[in-house]
Amino acid sequence: MPSPSSSWPPLWLLLLWLLLLSPWPVRAPAPAAATPTGTQMGTPGSRACPEACACAPGGQVNCSGRALSEVPDGLSPRARDLLLDRNRVHTLPPGAFVGAGALLRLDLRENGLRWVHARAFWGLGALQQLDLGANQLQALAPGTFTPLRALRNLSLAGNRLARLEPAALGALPLLRALSLRDNELSALEPGLLAGLPALRALRLRGNPWACGCALRPLCAWLRAHPRPAPEAETLLCVSPGRLTLSPLTAFPDAAFSRCAQPLAPRDLVVIYVLGPLSFLASLAACLALGLVVTACKGRRQLAFARAPRRPPNPSPRGAPPADSGSPAAAGI
Repeated sequence: MPSPSSSWPPLWLLLLWLLLLSPWPVRAPAPAAATPTGTQMGTPGSRACPEACACAPGGQVNCSGRALSEVPDGLSPRARDLLLDRNRVHTLPPGAFVGAGALLRLDLRENGLRWVHARAFWGLGALQQLDLGANQLQALAPGTFTPLRALRNLSLAGNRLARLEPAALGALPLLRALSLRDNELSALEPGLLAGLPALRALRLRGNPWACGCALRPLCAWLRAHPRPAPEAETLLCVSPGRLTLSPLTAFPDAAFSRCAQPLAPRDLVVIYVLGPLSFLASLAACLALGLVVTACKGRRQLAFARAPRRPPNPSPRGAPPADSGSPAAAGI
């Protein structure tokens, strides 16, 4: 008779059977890596994001405070917002932002910027905000901002501008805010504000304005665009010789009655056309008069040379001939 233990299977077979029946963890297959369909903004050093800058998917390129000495290469054509403030960009060469034609905002504050080429902003026709504040600009070349036809906000505050030519700003039909604070301006050139028909906010505090005829265009603009009382009280000019401060808004148009009126375009045409013509006419008249005088003198000399000479008068009869040895004849 077999023993009870012989009816059970071996121990190792029982363990193997338990392992086979226990549930094994099933791993889901890892998803295949997505194939890049285009260059993504957001990776520093990639082709769309300049090295040493940080890029965001919304089109912002942040290069603030990176000690950059020039505008970085490799700007994406999809970039909308370029922050270059607090760097060391001292000059802007021609085409400094080539390839970034979709930029809407450009921040160049605190760079020690000294020189901007007249074609530095070419290609930025969509730019709406430009900040050049807290730099060392002393002058701007004619046509510097001409390409920026969509510009709405321009800051030149905190520079060393002593004069701002109308040709530098040009015609900016959409510009609404212009900041000229903390410069060295004593007046604004005639025609500067005429090319800014949409201008509503003009910040002028911190300039050594001089009370004189050159201030007339600015005072006329301020009267046409009233300002809040606290802000208007800070706009003062220094009277020459007396060193007294006077508010710019206190000068009516009658205060400039003794100043020479600016010439109208028709007057300028008359001056530039008739001036050279009158000069040439007077020059031709002088030449003709000189020729006439010279001809008259020549005729008189010719007539005198052809005229017969008369013989000397004979001595009167009975008069002794003059003695050449006498004192009278010798001239004594």
